[in-house]
Amino acid sequence: MNIELTDKEFRRLLDLVYIGNWILNSTRGQDRITDYDEVESKIFAQCAKNGMNALFEIRNGEVLPSRAFSEGGIHEAIMDYEDTVFYEILAEELARRDMNFEPISQENFDELAVRINEYIEEFEQNGVDNISLN
Repeated sequence: MNIELTDKEFRRLLDLVYIGNWILNSTRGQDRITDYDEVESKIFAQCAKNGMNALFEIRNGEVLPSRAFSEGGIHEAIMDYEDTVFYEILAEELARRDMNFEPISQENFDELAVRINEYIEEFEQNGVDNISLN
C-alpha cells in the first residue's frame, strides 16, 4: 500500500498515530496491544526517509517516537481531551444520579440534557472546586 502525503500531512499522521497508541496502551502496563506498537514503530520509521530525524529514536532495536516528539506538546492535546472527557462523563453520571439512574427514554432525555449542561457550566466556571463527598 502506498499513500502520498505532504510533509505537513505526514507530521499530522505522526500525531494521530501517537495519540491513538497512547489512548489504547498507556494504561495497560505490561499488557500492551503490541500490534499498535508495531504500527506506530513502522510509521515513525518513515521519519528517516522524510528528513524528520528529530522525531524518532531507536531503543533496543525498536523505532520509537523521540523524546523531542513526545515532549513537544502532544501531551497537552491528550490532556485537553482527557479533561473534556472527564468532565462530560462526570456531568452525565451526576445528572443520571440526580434522576435516580432512570433508564434514558424520549420522555426524560431533555431533562437529562438540561442537567448535564448545568453541570458542564458549573465545571467550566469552577472545575471541581465545589464538589464534595459525604
